[in-house]
Amino acid sequence: MTLAHRLYTVGAIRRIEQSALRTLPPFTLMQRAGAASAALASELLQDLDAPKILIIAGPGNNGGDALEAAHLLSKTGDVTVVLTTAPGNLPTDAQTAWRHAQDSHVHWLAQDNQDQLKQTSWDLVIDGLFGIGLMRAVTENNAQLIRTINALHARYVLALDVPSGLDADTGNIVGLTSGCAIQATHTLTFIGNKAGLHTGDGPDHAGIVHVADLSLDPALLHTTRMQRTRIADFGNMLRARRQNTHKGSYGNAVIIGGAAGMLGAAILSARTAAKLGTGRVFLAMLDPHFSLDLQQPEIMCRAIDNMPSDAKTLVVGPGLGTARAAHDVLAKALQTNAALVLDADALNLLAMEMSLQKKLQGTRRPLILTPHPLEAARLLDCDTAAVQSDRVAAARTLASRLHAIVILKGAGSIIAKPDGEIMINPTGNPGLATAGAGDVLAGVCGALLAQDWPAWEAALAATWMHGHAADDLVEQGIGPIGLTASELIPAIRSTLNQLVNAHQPRQI
Repeated sequence: MTLAHRLYTVGAIRRIEQSALRTLPPFTLMQRAGAASAALASELLQDLDAPKILIIAGPGNNGGDALEAAHLLSKTGDVTVVLTTAPGNLPTDAQTAWRHAQDSHVHWLAQDNQDQLKQTSWDLVIDGLFGIGLMRAVTENNAQLIRTINALHARYVLALDVPSGLDADTGNIVGLTSGCAIQATHTLTFIGNKAGLHTGDGPDHAGIVHVADLSLDPALLHTTRMQRTRIADFGNMLRARRQNTHKGSYGNAVIIGGAAGMLGAAILSARTAAKLGTGRVFLAMLDPHFSLDLQQPEIMCRAIDNMPSDAKTLVVGPGLGTARAAHDVLAKALQTNAALVLDADALNLLAMEMSLQKKLQGTRRPLILTPHPLEAARLLDCDTAAVQSDRVAAARTLASRLHAIVILKGAGSIIAKPDGEIMINPTGNPGLATAGAGDVLAGVCGALLAQDWPAWEAALAATWMHGHAADDLVEQGIGPIGLTASELIPAIRSTLNQLVNAHQPRQI
């Protein structure tokens, strides 16, 4: 099994595959893929005797992988195969797999006999309809087959390489509004992991992702600039606090925002920064009538024109608004040397005025931007659909253009460096789709920057902990429906302390 945190594009996988094929005997890779598929299927079904298995084999090599799995699984299970093309149309290796299946105890069912599919209670459906090469929306007859499979309510649905209908690079359903895709409980992806399984629509369709490297020479699995975030990627910053310290040891952060009617956003960010260990937290509000957070009196509230001049970290944007006063506050913040987190209306103001964007160019201070897709679209002068059509490319472009670490929020949040390096966050759930969750994330970023975390590690850790806290709350029965942003704050604090404790050397 390859290192599952590495992510490859379809193009890179094709090149690796072609290199391997030049040195391996024919049918070797398909045989290995079929064996890996059968092994995972057997593991899923290990508590069942003679399980009922439905295998959908398409017209390409993905179908050949499924046919080889059918041949192997027929030794212990009741296997039915739907082959969606004439055997003579299959690629050479897939024809070999078909002959193996023909010589096995496999039942064959025509694609147009879908009523019979619905009459059986399937323990496992294996999706080998299409692989990673699908470039356009599936035809209507295949779309109907996909819809039928999704409606079967099988105990497990195992997609081979990628759920049929899903773009392995972007995580979009191919064909968007006119397309459809298999909804798998598990996906076994071959050679290397794919980004599209972990962002956009990918998590809703891929289920649990397993990676089979097909025993390729590790030298063929070249380095990639795209990975899934692991604790190890920021673990060097998880340090226990020394006894001989004081509040000044842990920095200060100023949260700037809170125009009239939008105070909650800034308060959420400030409370998060305080509970994530910042030594001192200031709240600089545009609304002049707010002077005290009664639930968190440790936060020092200031008028916007009286914020500390020596601030180490500024979080600008939560509830800021886009009025002239907000513009002037942002322009002033950009002139400081403080580490910056720009969120919400700070991003909208950047999108409205190119001169503000130019102030970011050439800066060497830590800088994190946290757009959701609409804010990213405004910054890129496109629509949200364009951002979501290739989230990785959108995050990369923003990071390069604005010389910042960018967290493009959403299912499988994308964290991008200006030099093009990409991480996809593996934590989180739909409970984060709630007002204020982004303000909390900005507060986490600000807290870590104030405590001298580098911007890259701060962005990775903040996104990971933010999502992990939501996952913990759901496990406790709190959400995802009805989970609120304020509930995330103590959960993120617990996550951070658990991580720090886990990374300390044991005392003897």
